[in-house]
Amino acid sequence: MTEQEAYLRLAALCAQAEHCEYEMQEKMRRWEIADDAQARVMQRLITERYVDDERFARAFANDKVKYNKWGRRKVEQAMWLKHIAEDIRQRVLDSIDDEEYIAILRPLLQQKRRSVKARNDNELRQKLIKFAIGRGFTMDIIKQCISIDDEEEYDME
Repeated sequence: MTEQEAYLRLAALCAQAEHCEYEMQEKMRRWEIADDAQARVMQRLITERYVDDERFARAFANDKVKYNKWGRRKVEQAMWLKHIAEDIRQRVLDSIDDEEYIAILRPLLQQKRRSVKARNDNELRQKLIKFAIGRGFTMDIIKQCISIDDEEEYDME
């Protein structure tokens, strides 16, 4: 594959959906494009605004939080795996309000509570916390969503 063909294929991909630099570089590596050609293609994609890691990170985080119902830690880890720069990750994650995480976690916990089998309130609470941590939510958000009242019901305050 030539440098121009690689550019055209990657530009077409980027026109359809957001992609990060790392994904584009991986594709070129698989296509066995020379390193210097990869650098030129990447520079052209960035200059022409087909690839923008911050724009990608915002869209990625938004989709993972809203549609996949992921918490901050899981989104952060996924962006790390895509080699998004630390400063971009932090800006994007800091822009997501805690209220948004809470609005996503509360219904998840209510739904999970119905299917969890537990011998007592403490075991139920631990299982729900483990579930929420597995989804990438932080303990401060989890604590805001979980409280047990006297009737052994979860009150999602």
